[in-house]
Amino acid sequence: MSPPSKALSLLITLATVTMSTSPRARAQSSVPNIVRGAYYPSWTYESVNPSQIDFSQSHFTHLFYAFVNPDPTTFNLVVTSDDKPIISDPVSAAHNQSPPVMVLLSIGGGGAGGVAAVFSNMSGAEDTRSRFIQSTIEVARDNDVDGLDLDWESPKDAEEMVNLGLLFEEWRAAIDSESAASGQSPLLLTAAVYFSNRFFVPGDVPSRSYPSSSIAKNLDWINAMCYDYHGSWDTSATGEHAALYDATSNISTSYGLTSWKSSGVPSQKVVMGLPAYGRSWELKDAAEHGIGAPAVGVGPGDDGAMTYTEIEGLEGWTEVYDSGTGSAYAYKGTEWVGYDDSRSVAQKVRYAEAEGLGGYFFWTIGQDLNWTLSRQGMALRVFTI
Repeated sequence: MSPPSKALSLLITLATVTMSTSPRARAQSSVPNIVRGAYYPSWTYESVNPSQIDFSQSHFTHLFYAFVNPDPTTFNLVVTSDDKPIISDPVSAAHNQSPPVMVLLSIGGGGAGGVAAVFSNMSGAEDTRSRFIQSTIEVARDNDVDGLDLDWESPKDAEEMVNLGLLFEEWRAAIDSESAASGQSPLLLTAAVYFSNRFFVPGDVPSRSYPSSSIAKNLDWINAMCYDYHGSWDTSATGEHAALYDATSNISTSYGLTSWKSSGVPSQKVVMGLPAYGRSWELKDAAEHGIGAPAVGVGPGDDGAMTYTEIEGLEGWTEVYDSGTGSAYAYKGTEWVGYDDSRSVAQKVRYAEAEGLGGYFFWTIGQDLNWTLSRQGMALRVFTI
């Protein structure tokens, strides 16, 4: 690799100086930086204690604690006494790094039963939005975190999308107001969103689109969930569930991220999601084992889902890296799994740099093997937030 230019060297130096300050000071900084994020689910606490997270090589700049949720009646964010130590331990571990790693509380989650209905009810009126917003700020400050991340999967119609835009606008105003009153740096505000600005769901007429103008104005960035394009819900053929490119359809990471930028969200506010797990199928014929091969059901794993650690532990499988889709797959007999390996992650990170994106994040931190995937972005130094 050729040595960096003087301009790039200066930017790297400035970024290093900025990142050595306190976490909250970094939240306000306009100095170029990169998001190297990962979600840390509460249910991985026993298997991945915060002390075991490898922060030593600056693999991560941001950690998203998943999940906390609002009370379905009051809409106040709830952190129980049992939750507190599970939150405080990763916060302490992250903040004690040099440079410190910032922590955001992620609210919601796709697997949280009924939370979409709670978000729908909460977002429909100004007073309930206000109640929710104020409680999130209080909980964030009480737990010494650096920001808040909304994971609403997914607003079901145009009205809920309008309400989501209002929520972001009022949330940003409240965060700025609290910062001015308290003298503390403003909390970060982000959201986990569909891979594309527009939903691809049969029967959606008109199709649902996110409130991009509000997002561009009020959020620090979005975490685009660029995975689960294919899975156990469609067992007719194998599919790369996080393909960077797909010549046959718009269901790809490159298409989704381009749609976000085309909708008016600045590229530096678009952060690319990377899965640390794969999706598996049972092949119809062992002799047909490419991407899109006929299948008859799900393969090994939890309903056809396998962590990268599990995939790397497979013995006797044939591994294939497919640069055309920016993905990998492996097969043995009639068993098949599509996933991201170190090569496809590196390809995606290079794509993110070329497109001027704000960075990347992993779902989830406990699924990688010896931080193999997590270290792939270390060559990148300059993203702008």
